[in-house]
Amino acid sequence: MASPLLANVYLHYVFDLWVEAWRQKVAKGEVIVVRYADDLVVGFEYRTDAEQFLKAFQERLSKFGLEVNAEKTRLIEFGRFAIQNRQQRGEGKPDTFTFLGFTHYCGKRRKDGTFIVRRKTVRKRMVAKLRLIQADLHYRMHEPVASVGKWLQKVVAGYYRYHAVPGNLNQLRVFGQRLRRLWYRVLCRRSQKAVPWDRLIPIFDRWIPEPRVLHPYPTQRFFATHPR
Repeated sequence: MASPLLANVYLHYVFDLWVEAWRQKVAKGEVIVVRYADDLVVGFEYRTDAEQFLKAFQERLSKFGLEVNAEKTRLIEFGRFAIQNRQQRGEGKPDTFTFLGFTHYCGKRRKDGTFIVRRKTVRKRMVAKLRLIQADLHYRMHEPVASVGKWLQKVVAGYYRYHAVPGNLNQLRVFGQRLRRLWYRVLCRRSQKAVPWDRLIPIFDRWIPEPRVLHPYPTQRFFATHPR
C-alpha cells in the first residue's frame, strides 16, 4: 500500500496538473477545485462544464487503471442561485454533499438573507468519536475524577479545534451533552449507585467547555485584524 505522501505526489500528476490544464483550455466558466488527499470537490459555473468534466475525468483516471467511486461521485446543483432556481422549477431544497467530515448545504445569512455555505459535522463521524471516548472512559473508570477531567478536556478541545465552524455550534452542543451522559453513566457505575445529575453538573461544567466558533469566515477574520 502506497504511503499518503506518495499517493499525494501521484495524484498531483494524475489530477492537479491535468485539471489546471483542462480548466484553462476547455472550461467556459469559472471552475473551483478543492482536493485533500484522494477526496475532492469541483465547482462549476455552468452545468455543461460539469458534465463535460466528469466524462473527461473518468477517461483520465482509466488511463492509470483508476476509477471514481460511484457511490460518492455525483453532480448536484449548489450555490447562491440553487435555492431560487429549484423553487422556480417546483423542486425541493438543493442537495447536500459531504467533504472532510462536514455536510455542506446551502444557507442564508440571518442579517441580510445572502447566500452562504453552511457546514455541520457528519453524524456518523460524531457517533464514531463518542464511541471511542466511551471506551476510554470505561478504561479510566477508577482513575481520579480530576485526572479523567483533564484528559477529557484535551479531547474535547481537540474536537472543537476542527469542528468549531460557523453554523455548527448546535452539533457541538449535542456532542457535549452526549459526552456528559456517557461520563455520568461511568461515574454511576463506578459508585455502584445512581448519582444525582445536579451533583455532577459542576464537574461537567469544569471539564467539558461550551463550544464557540474557532474558525470564523475569512471576512470576519479580515475585519478583526484590519478594523476600520
